[in-house]
Amino acid sequence: MATLLTSEISASACDARKLTEQGDRVMLALGKQAMELSVLLIDDAGMRELNRQYRDQDRSTDVLAFSQLEGEGGGGPMLGDVVISVETAGRQAEQHQLSLDQELALLLIHGTLHLLGYDHERSPEEAAIMKQKTWEIFSILYPGKEAAAACEF
Repeated sequence: MATLLTSEISASACDARKLTEQGDRVMLALGKQAMELSVLLIDDAGMRELNRQYRDQDRSTDVLAFSQLEGEGGGGPMLGDVVISVETAGRQAEQHQLSLDQELALLLIHGTLHLLGYDHERSPEEAAIMKQKTWEIFSILYPGKEAAAACEF
């Protein structure tokens, strides 16, 4: 089991070691500890470019997920890539009344669930399932911590 973290932002913006460890714990909680997870931390400009290229949306977003389980060759040891905009995470952390590390963990969980096929955009029922699973895993990382009501995850 390994979470591979790459950062294109200032190393002082967040605790990369902690986020890597949390990625491993998320994978364990999801029963995917035998798989690898790649995490990329970028800024809003980089996220905007990826969102434009892969989703035809000319704006930044908080997290994108690129599964390696889909298509030909899927099902190998790599689960996929989770890309997180640290700038957006910082703004959302304030709104959600979370620390930056907590917000990054929340986005890591959200992106990883997308890699496994969870999709909050398909239906209200699936959104509720994904939200419940997100908070279940978040509570493993941060027992007793709750976000502000503004947090939609």
